[in-house]
Amino acid sequence: MENKLIVSTSPHIRGKANTKNIMLKVIIALIPISVFSLIMFGLSVLWIFMASIGGALLGEYLMQKGRRLPVTLDDGSAFLTGLLLALTLPPNLPWWIAAVGGLTATVLGKQIFGGLGHNIFNPALVGRAVIFVSWAAYFSRSYVQSLSISIANTSAHKHIIDAVGGATPLAAMHAVYDPVGASVPQGLFSSNYYGPLFFANPWGCIGEISALLLILGGIFLIVTRIIDWRIPVTYVGTVAVLTAFTGRDPLFYILTGGLLLGAIYMATDYTTSPLSAGGKIVFGFGLGLITFLLRFWSHYPEGVMFSILFMNGTVPLIDRYVLPRKYGRLRPGEEVG
Repeated sequence: MENKLIVSTSPHIRGKANTKNIMLKVIIALIPISVFSLIMFGLSVLWIFMASIGGALLGEYLMQKGRRLPVTLDDGSAFLTGLLLALTLPPNLPWWIAAVGGLTATVLGKQIFGGLGHNIFNPALVGRAVIFVSWAAYFSRSYVQSLSISIANTSAHKHIIDAVGGATPLAAMHAVYDPVGASVPQGLFSSNYYGPLFFANPWGCIGEISALLLILGGIFLIVTRIIDWRIPVTYVGTVAVLTAFTGRDPLFYILTGGLLLGAIYMATDYTTSPLSAGGKIVFGFGLGLITFLLRFWSHYPEGVMFSILFMNGTVPLIDRYVLPRKYGRLRPGEEVG
């Protein structure tokens, strides 16, 4: 047999995982919380899911057809983008806004950069950012209103919460605390809300319905090696530590808002996160720091969406300067054994 030297580009070692398999596992991880949100919110959420996913699929199809590329809707990436976008939306948002968000996510957030693997920013969050700034009034009116949202249910602070119509627990707490963190009011015991926030939280976005289901889905993805633990653990840990320094309840700020959804399912996106282990830690710390600053020192009670989009833009810089040790190279002072 004639010996031939075959020269090809990397990677030279390939695993069994492919795009369709990876997307499918992430979708599987999100099925429990999606089904639970349908049970809790009803048909209004079903329309949002259908519109968001439909818009994402339509945007992918039109762009690929327009660019004369093979249509790859069967790889699951556009479906997952629409699903993730839907989970970041309020449960009573008009369906047509969700459809515009899904269309924008795949057109502006993905295909305009060249398609899967070329996008700079997380597509689902690009879609949410566009509709958030375009129809902010619809967002503020589309959360479930409940008297149970009065997390600061004391005589000194309840009147402040009553003035926040349909606010999420995070927004309600933001209204009670001094926005610049100069003072911490007494009498706020958010531990009474650990149970509802952990198991069934109807006062936020669709994907905030249960911290438990988000965590279980994240564990599944880590165990199956779909995502790396460094980004979500560093992200959530940074927010918790910085929150504790302010004298506020770190567990409350972990369980409420979109922190877990963003940390587990969006910040870990392969294309928009660093490659090296050290880079992932730097990335997670940056996410946590920016989320903390936005939550505590701005008029916007949440900060996950803008934090992830901002840090997505720093990924090329992180990959350039936070590099893994080259194969076969010794660390300074290390000797060959």
